[in-house]
Amino acid sequence: MTAAVTPEQPIPDPVVQVAQAREVARDLVVIPNRGVQLVPNIGVIGGREAVLVVDTGIGPGNAGQVLNFAIEYAAGRQLYLTTTHFHPEHAFGAEVFAGSATYLINRAQALDLERKGPAYLEMFRGLGDSVARRLEGVRLATPDIVYDSTHDLDLGGRRVRLRATGRGHSLGDQVVEIPDVEVLFTGDLVEAGQFAIFPWFPPYDTDVSGIHWLAVMERLIAERPGIVVPGHGEVGDTRLLGDVRDYLRLLRDETWIRRDSAASEQTVVDEVRAIMLARHPDWVGREWIEQGVGCLCAEHSHA
Repeated sequence: MTAAVTPEQPIPDPVVQVAQAREVARDLVVIPNRGVQLVPNIGVIGGREAVLVVDTGIGPGNAGQVLNFAIEYAAGRQLYLTTTHFHPEHAFGAEVFAGSATYLINRAQALDLERKGPAYLEMFRGLGDSVARRLEGVRLATPDIVYDSTHDLDLGGRRVRLRATGRGHSLGDQVVEIPDVEVLFTGDLVEAGQFAIFPWFPPYDTDVSGIHWLAVMERLIAERPGIVVPGHGEVGDTRLLGDVRDYLRLLRDETWIRRDSAASEQTVVDEVRAIMLARHPDWVGREWIEQGVGCLCAEHSHA
């Protein structure tokens, strides 16, 4: 998710441009988000026998363009679809793939979609006319395959691993790993490049604690992927993971240093925010600093 739920400026039409797809590894292309709000990086991953699409774009129109691109790219190969998490720009187009692709996601994401999807649909419609138009006709999809922790998908000569990460950006986050070319799709666990954003702690999803998200990032870094495709922003390498890890670690440490003092929580927020803005003056989504501090303080109070 690359915007606050009440954006100050109108959101441009979040249209997916399939013509800008580019190959980042053998038989693996990314349809880039181009720095446009509510447009994710979309993956199309091929093997000898099947092709996997990662994320749909927001709404039926975008998803239809992605499906048509995938059908042409597959050239007769079987189609699969997965989504990195349930947020609208990633998953609210999956129904368009019904009958053309097998849709598979982790169990926590499926529950997110079922329980929170309708409320997110209404919330995102309120983001502006351009978004509301994209969401016209949305029907929330039901996955064909649901897995618990990991699922290995054989595309024919290429194995893709779908892995639920546990709590982070959402309860049902999933990464997609392509080991033979060392590529990792992170979803919105990472938002990077020219559209870098302070990690979003969504109060509407789960009581996300920075310490859990940090643990996820540590595990991903230890696996040393060669190419990292973030949920939004420019494709990069492990340094993208490190940027998020370092931010979450600093947020945790600076909050914990202050939380046991006599200072009010607002004072802690103000002091930590100043440190974070000095470190990352060009990042957007500054409102999520306070959410992160609040999560860390709340976790301590309930410990």
